[in-house]
Amino acid sequence: MRFETPWLDVTRPLGAATFVFPGDPPVQLHPHATLDSHGCHVTGLSMGSHSGTHVDAPAHFVRGGATLSEVPLGRWNGPVWVLEIPASATIDEADLALAWPRAGAPERVLLNTRTTALAHPSSGLNLRAAVWLLERGVRLVGIDTPSIECDDTGLFPVHHALLGADCLIIEGLDLRGIAAGPYGMVCMPLKLDAPDGAPARVALQPL
Repeated sequence: MRFETPWLDVTRPLGAATFVFPGDPPVQLHPHATLDSHGCHVTGLSMGSHSGTHVDAPAHFVRGGATLSEVPLGRWNGPVWVLEIPASATIDEADLALAWPRAGAPERVLLNTRTTALAHPSSGLNLRAAVWLLERGVRLVGIDTPSIECDDTGLFPVHHALLGADCLIIEGLDLRGIAAGPYGMVCMPLKLDAPDGAPARVALQPL
């Protein structure tokens, strides 16, 4: 890491306007203490573990899969390749092949669909695309939409395929203005005592 090079924050803010997956708890912030009442500001926070920019550990969908605390921090951090994907409800293997770097086989990829505001439904991978990534040795996939899943049947085949193969997921990234290419990534999930996932602060540094 080069600390003299600016970091690009690709984390979406958490607040009352934060989009959450339908049925998940809303993000709620409320003043617990103020300068006038207590001499300091303290904010109460209530939210689900998959709010805003967040990570999915294998245990999110896989029985016996690695929990959040069992995933080494090094798995979330390191070289990553940003792929620019055409805006579409379904991202298939042809979209990935067009965006794939000509040299190298990245272990971590982030999919930039140029999403400006989170909403559901939105762009996501189909099962064939997920398998395509796994066949190329990808161990972490991130996306700038609320869910990496395009399937709306409630069966979550992409989550099962990726997490079942121990491929980590980051969802809800803010990749606006981020060009395709190689970066260094820092992704630090909150150290929640929960197995499934957590909000995370994610930043990129051009390589």
